[in-house]
Amino acid sequence: MLHLRTERLDLVAATLELVQAERVGPAHLEKKLGAHVPPSWPPPLNDEDSLRWTNAQLARDPAGAGWFAWYFLHREHGTKRAVGLGGFAGRPDAEGTVELGYSIVPECHRLGLAPEAVRALLAWAFGHPEVTRVRAHTRPELVPSIRVLEKCGFARAGEGTEPGTIRFELCRHQRS
Repeated sequence: MLHLRTERLDLVAATLELVQAERVGPAHLEKKLGAHVPPSWPPPLNDEDSLRWTNAQLARDPAGAGWFAWYFLHREHGTKRAVGLGGFAGRPDAEGTVELGYSIVPECHRLGLAPEAVRALLAWAFGHPEVTRVRAHTRPELVPSIRVLEKCGFARAGEGTEPGTIRFELCRHQRS
């Protein structure tokens, strides 16, 4: 299992087995992750469609674990709790760009967990020499999401691909 560790988080790359457990229900995901899954799961903007998409991607490309979803597990008081989900929209494209997304369960907002997880994902992505740029899209009214991107070094780069979204980018040479 592909795993990243930060000061407070364990990030676990989604596998077909984990995604299928999540599709069955929270108790199955808890067992496979070895972490409590709160009643508020899944985090905002993650629904059955995104779960189906991740399942299809991993079924098609099981070796691509890491280039799709990651589970964010908060380590506290000797236990682990699922607090978020994030990752990439696939392997790098021909120009070396990957797209990043992330979401934290509402009760864990404003704890600094999103920037911590995003920094770990950025380090992992830029650890692959073929990755030259990470892109993220958000809506202008999602100020907390914009702040996460800014804290992690992203700069606004124009309009997003979906109507009403804005694009942020971080290039390898811009990382501090």
